[in-house]
Amino acid sequence: MKIVTLAENTSVSEEFKNEHGLSLYIETETHKLLFDVGASGLFAENAKKLGVDLCEVDTLVISHGHYDHGGGLETFLKINDKAAIYINGQAFENHYSKRADGEAYIGLDQELFSNPRFIFLAADFVIDDALCIFSNVQGERCCSTANADLLMEKDGLRMADDFCHEQNLIIRERNQVVLVAGCAHKGVVNILDHMASNYDMQPTVVIGGFHLYNRTRKKPEAKELIEEIGNELKKTAIIYYTCHCTGKEPYQILKMMLGEQVNYLATGSRVII
Repeated sequence: MKIVTLAENTSVSEEFKNEHGLSLYIETETHKLLFDVGASGLFAENAKKLGVDLCEVDTLVISHGHYDHGGGLETFLKINDKAAIYINGQAFENHYSKRADGEAYIGLDQELFSNPRFIFLAADFVIDDALCIFSNVQGERCCSTANADLLMEKDGLRMADDFCHEQNLIIRERNQVVLVAGCAHKGVVNILDHMASNYDMQPTVVIGGFHLYNRTRKKPEAKELIEEIGNELKKTAIIYYTCHCTGKEPYQILKMMLGEQVNYLATGSRVII
């Protein structure tokens, strides 16, 4: 299995532009898939440099309804005319972020909502023997306090986002079980708990952001919370590849705790699993 980072907050070199967003190309024995499309069309620009043919992608999974994961949807729809696009049914609802000068819209482009290419999901969904999507993660362990600055709109009222629009992907291939998350707003520890209790399995590899940096306030989560999460992750034999909303300082703390059990994915990076 090959994972190529098409868009992320940082880059492996100046050859690749970066942005606040995430897009991963994952190639398996049976699929060429994308997980998220970043904040803009940048993922497509980097895909060309990395030798990834987006026309051949057969599956796209959008992790949740924030622009930094679905902002490149219009670009993808123009490039690729065949991929099945799986997105949660609530992803196109209005989402906002608290800012110093008010609230900013951080949702998806509403004009794309009616596109017939989208397959809207409300619950767990099995694509085939290799791919499965799950959502509705419960649990309150080790949650990011930065979630408090994120809002959703229901019946015209803005309230704390419950992240019911967030979904995760399981990829199975040979002896590997790979869990891919976008921002893990529900908490990576709770997502792993959900997978264990609902699927009776633990992944061999986890890929995704852990939402340990508050971009609005420009500060990481408390060291105590990061270490609490690190201690939970250390109890497993899982290999973690993190990125995007984890943040540099939280990653360094996790790296000190987990060593080679955790690594960082930057724009332009390639990983073989």
